[in-house]
Amino acid sequence: MTGNITLLGYGLAAIGPGIGIGLIWAAVISGSARQPEAKGMLQTTAFIGTALTEALAILGLVFYLIA
Repeated sequence: MTGNITLLGYGLAAIGPGIGIGLIWAAVISGSARQPEAKGMLQTTAFIGTALTEALAILGLVFYLIA
């Protein structure tokens, strides 16, 4: 497959990490509202989760550029 179909595929693949990052930070906001003293630990964990989720989007971009 070449052309616009692969670009469409990458666009659809970027939706997953976008939703994942939104869910991660929604949980951090909710947890910080419930227990403000745990905010630092929640943010640290969220940054790690965000980095791993972004790695999936970057991996999808690499596969798009290779194909």
